Amino acid sequence: MATRAFSKSKFPVLTSILLQNRTKNPISRSQFLLNPQIQPLRSGSPEPFSAFKQYHDGRPRGPLWKGKKLIGKEALFVILGLKRFEDDEDKVHKFIKTHVLRLLKMDLIAVLSELERQEETSLAVKVFEVIRNQDWYEPDVYLYKDLIIALARCRKMDQAMKLWESMRKEELFPDSQTYTEIIRGFLRDGSPADAMNIYEDMIKSPDPPEELPFRILLKGLLPYPLLRNKVKKDFEELFPEKHAYDPPEEIFGKR
Repeated sequence: MATRAFSKSKFPVLTSILLQNRTKNPISRSQFLLNPQIQPLRSGSPEPFSAFKQYHDGRPRGPLWKGKKLIGKEALFVILGLKRFEDDEDKVHKFIKTHVLRLLKMDLIAVLSELERQEETSLAVKVFEVIRNQDWYEPDVYLYKDLIIALARCRKMDQAMKLWESMRKEELFPDSQTYTEIIRGFLRDGSPADAMNIYEDMIKSPDPPEELPFRILLKGLLPYPLLRNKVKKDFEELFPEKHAYDPPEEIFGKR
């Protein structure tokens, strides 16, 4: 076939040269199919042979958003829609009626968790109210805990305390982490009296208190020696093997 193609070519001189070279140096099929320098692949070789160099092209091997696999398309659509209409209360209310109420249980919880992660706490509170009105809802301390902690970290202590009261009405008791974040939030806002109210509630809790909330109070109440001495006394009684650090008097002065 190649000989005929070259013989019919419009360039006879070039054709004759190519044909002469082809007859002098015939192409052997073994040069393409077999290379004696390449070792045959062993049957027990763990890695397959590849003629191309393997390298990393810099692109991520997995999804950048790890939780994306756990969130369905409808839940993602609801999150984006709520954030789009966040500044318009009427549109948010309408969007909740038309889309949020249609979600299944796991999708609703996924939407709530993602809004908390993104610190969209106002929208998270609205979704939480939708969850509480569902027929399948049962009082769950962990749903309250995550939302209260998110609100406290965003310095929305009024909304956090409203949820705190609702949680107590449902006869749920917060854990040590919830107490810690609420106490830290009040101390950050300069409200030591409110922090002490949460502390008193923690002492009366059926679960034994942990060390971390005491440490945060002892540090945050340094400007309030009377309140700090009370917490320090309780700390030494509950944790006799632990030591409460007292800063030098020259830092805060004699009190």
